[in-house]
Amino acid sequence: MTARNDAQEFSAPGIRPGSRSLAGRTLLLSGGSRGIGLAIALRAARDGANVALLAKTGEPHPKLEGTVYTAAEQIEAAGGRALPLVGDVRNDDDVRAAVDATASTFGGIDVVVNNASAIDLSRTPDVDMKRYDLMADINVRGTFLLSKSALEALKRSDNPHILTLSPPLNLTPEWAGRHLAYTMAKYGMSLTTLGLAEELKDDGVAVNSLWPATLIDTAAIRAMPGGDRIVRAARSPRIVADAAHAVLVRPARDCTGNFYTDEQVLREEGVTDFTPYSLGAPEDRLVPDIFL
Repeated sequence: MTARNDAQEFSAPGIRPGSRSLAGRTLLLSGGSRGIGLAIALRAARDGANVALLAKTGEPHPKLEGTVYTAAEQIEAAGGRALPLVGDVRNDDDVRAAVDATASTFGGIDVVVNNASAIDLSRTPDVDMKRYDLMADINVRGTFLLSKSALEALKRSDNPHILTLSPPLNLTPEWAGRHLAYTMAKYGMSLTTLGLAEELKDDGVAVNSLWPATLIDTAAIRAMPGGDRIVRAARSPRIVADAAHAVLVRPARDCTGNFYTDEQVLREEGVTDFTPYSLGAPEDRLVPDIFL
């Protein structure tokens, strides 16, 4: 994929190119070898951003496409500077090393994107406790740890943002009853947004969450039973990437403590036609995402 094609693919319909930019800004993103994380990284790269990717996939996975190194190649081809970092967001030393390497390589950190997440929608009798621990460690602890570890660097930025891919805190019992273990793990990420936004409001660090309004075509969804059928009623990760970009270029002191959906953000940017993000299903046939 050439830089020109990246620029065409990751362009939000209705948003004027070049109106606001992440040029020269430094993002540290957990995950990012594929899917939504990679889409966010490529959208930033189009502006000429520096993107550090902390991900476990250093070697090709037998079932999942992409590694941290292939993602870095795509970022550079799209016009950004890339720093691939093989590591585990659950590991304190890996996270500290990633923060230090990002800050020393690019001269600071402006944005942290908590994208890494594990999913298991099993009900309580069926969930394996190893999967429970995995979700708790990656989703909740990993988000807290990466955010905490980058705080000092972020406070030195003139427009610092933490953006977490997690849902609004919807306490309707339905969501806890459907998949309690996963709900607790995702809501733990959202509680981190809620708490850090309050804790850091006087420091000028924006802390927000972003969640898709509809199902998104990702490797995790395709790996689920019937996944190839389910994603036909999904949107491309590009919609989340464009929404993330729109949030991250906003003045940090003017937008914190929000639980955005991708549609909400893009409507605020003047987008009214979301059909270019669809994988082919009519808008009224798209599957709403969970937790909404």
